[in-house]
Amino acid sequence: MASAAAPTVLVLNGPNLNMLGTREPEIYGSQTLADIEAMARQRATDLGLIMDFRQSNSEGELVTWIQEARHGADAIIINAGAYSHTSVAILDALQAFQGPIVEVHLSNIYKRETFRHHSYVSGIALGVICGLGAKGYLLALDAVADKVARS
Repeated sequence: MASAAAPTVLVLNGPNLNMLGTREPEIYGSQTLADIEAMARQRATDLGLIMDFRQSNSEGELVTWIQEARHGADAIIINAGAYSHTSVAILDALQAFQGPIVEVHLSNIYKRETFRHHSYVSGIALGVICGLGAKGYLLALDAVADKVARS
C-alpha cells in the first residue's frame, strides 16, 4: 500500500482505448480518452485522491505497471479492454496487488459478443462497472475512495 496521506489510484486502460472518440462511437461514445482522463482527474481531486492515469496497447506494459503498483498505489481501476477476456498474465499480476481493484468497461459487455461475457479481471475485482460509458470511471473512483477511506 502507498502512503497514509493522499491515497493513490492507478487507472489503467488497455488496448485500443487510445482510439476513443473515433473508434466505434456507436458503442464507445464520442469522448476521447483525454476527455475521460480530465473528468476522472477532477473527480479524483474532489475526492482527495492522487490519480495516475495510463494507457497501453501492450499486455506486458500493463502487467509491469500492475506489479509496480504494489509499491506505489492504494487502489487500481482497470479497463483492460480486450485483455479482460484473454489475459491470464494481467489476472496473475492483479492477484498480487493488495488493494481494491475496480473493473470498468465503457460498453455493456453482456450486450455484445459472447466472448466478451467472460472477464478474467471480474473474479478478483471489488466491483465491475460496465455499460455506463465514461461515468463508469467516476463511479469507480467513488468506490475506491470509499474503500480506501475505510481501510
